[in-house]
Amino acid sequence: MLFFLDLLTLIKRIGLMKDIIEIIKNRHSVRDFLPDALPQEVLDDMIEAARLAPSAQNRQPWRYVIITEPDKIKELVKNTGLIGLANYFIKDAPCLVIACADEKKNLKLNQKDYYLVDVAISFHQMILAAWAHGVGSCWLAAFNEEKLARYLDLPKSYRIVAMSPFGYPKADKTLYSKALNVFSGSDRRLKREDIIRVVSSEL
Repeated sequence: MLFFLDLLTLIKRIGLMKDIIEIIKNRHSVRDFLPDALPQEVLDDMIEAARLAPSAQNRQPWRYVIITEPDKIKELVKNTGLIGLANYFIKDAPCLVIACADEKKNLKLNQKDYYLVDVAISFHQMILAAWAHGVGSCWLAAFNEEKLARYLDLPKSYRIVAMSPFGYPKADKTLYSKALNVFSGSDRRLKREDIIRVVSSEL
């Protein structure tokens, strides 16, 4: 009986792993969204996925601003600075998340600020959780941080790491979206041999 339960657990884990791999493989940047609001249970799963992320010394520096009111999203777009105009498409998303870090929770190690790593892990977990519900996103860094932080009235210890629109993808992409996809090279991925260095046991 114990062997059967262990086998059942193993099968479930293998199935879960396949699901996770499929989510990772199929996720892509989305820039054309349906206007449908995200259900609360989807937002809850996204937040929980972000909350449970690992971080350096478990400092959990991530802080999120979540906007779901269309008028406020459109107003925010106007306050991302000149560089932010490149991502004007976010005005049509039903949800916008700004990923911030509280520098008071930062761990500096090897002359690196690990809040950047911590928030990136947390935000990516949120993005994957959203995709598991069929909700698309697009990681963005093109914004004037000072102007955006002032508009959001963030605490002085907060740094804006990234932001992303979230929403159900439209079936058809606009020409603008297609152009951005080509410009950013979203479909290009390095080969395995280009990113892995195998260290031999003989070394």
